[in-house]
Amino acid sequence: MVEPATDTKTATKLVPLLKDELDIVIPTIRNLDFLEMWRPFFEPYHLIIVQDGDPSKTIRVPDGFDYELYNRNDINKILGPKASCISFKDSACRCFGYMVSKKKYIFTIDDDCFVAKDPSGKAINALEQHIKNILSPSTPFFFNTLYDPYRGGADFVRGYPFSLREGVPTAVSHGLWLNIPDYDAPTQLVKPLERNTRYVDAVLTIPKGTLFPMCGMNLCFDRELIGPAMYFGLMGDGQPIGRYDDMWAGWCTKVICDHLGLGVKTGLPYIYHSKASNPFVNLKKEYKGIFWQEEIIPFFQAASLSKECTTVQKCYIELSKQVKEKLGKVDPYFDKLADAMVTWIEAWDELNPSAASSAKVTNGKA
Repeated sequence: MVEPATDTKTATKLVPLLKDELDIVIPTIRNLDFLEMWRPFFEPYHLIIVQDGDPSKTIRVPDGFDYELYNRNDINKILGPKASCISFKDSACRCFGYMVSKKKYIFTIDDDCFVAKDPSGKAINALEQHIKNILSPSTPFFFNTLYDPYRGGADFVRGYPFSLREGVPTAVSHGLWLNIPDYDAPTQLVKPLERNTRYVDAVLTIPKGTLFPMCGMNLCFDRELIGPAMYFGLMGDGQPIGRYDDMWAGWCTKVICDHLGLGVKTGLPYIYHSKASNPFVNLKKEYKGIFWQEEIIPFFQAASLSKECTTVQKCYIELSKQVKEKLGKVDPYFDKLADAMVTWIEAWDELNPSAASSAKVTNGKA
């Protein structure tokens, strides 16, 4: 059995990396007492809290944290009619925080995620590891059997092409979880007591052409490189599906990263996921997605973007057209989602006008 780190106050305080270049985005419906555990690691950074649910409820944030908080009323006021693209009563609302941030990097975490311990018992500074991942290159075009060759104690193995050793910029760092695994409802129901106790000391680049199920509870990304693709879709209140928000963003993001020559890493860091959500509630949210994903995954596997798609925004708009054309046949929901994808980009560009005009990414090596 694994336990969270209980005393983080004694954790060694290092100089915070990217202090003025990174925002921490947290979606929540409750008081953020969990931040006390993260204080040694998060206190130097700016927090963007996106309050879900009842906007009249007061969310308490521990003293000492620098933060801004947005509720549904704020979202409606800032985005106007375009607020329709932001989910309600679902953690997918977190992507509003990505949109209003003015920083280069985003780290997002759920409020039921605590500080984990490594095998030696030391508290894990998840944010520090994410920053190391995101600041070092990725190797999506050729797999290195020693995993991340840029980590200390590793390198490129014999036979790795020298022409590819420079790597490509890393757009996404996807972390993992100890204790409660990120399972779907059917797996939760048949394995109600299963806990993840395995700590694997590895970071690897997900190869080009390979999709993955992205989880949003322990995630860092380069907002300038890939931010407009990090749309968590239409989920929750009034929608026929839930709990596919982060995965939808992950599939879109991976297709676009592959096209633009950017990298996605997964593995370290671990957080301690403290609370298992109700599998019966989850099944109600997921059941259509469980069927639809058998159509969605082949769609993304076959998705191809034109050479004219030189920015994330252009890629995303073209992908939205393909969603409407091909997935619209699966269910009318995807027509609505495709329209929301366009609205999301319009809203992003309105709030980030300089990025909209200047964001160009050169295609990497294939």
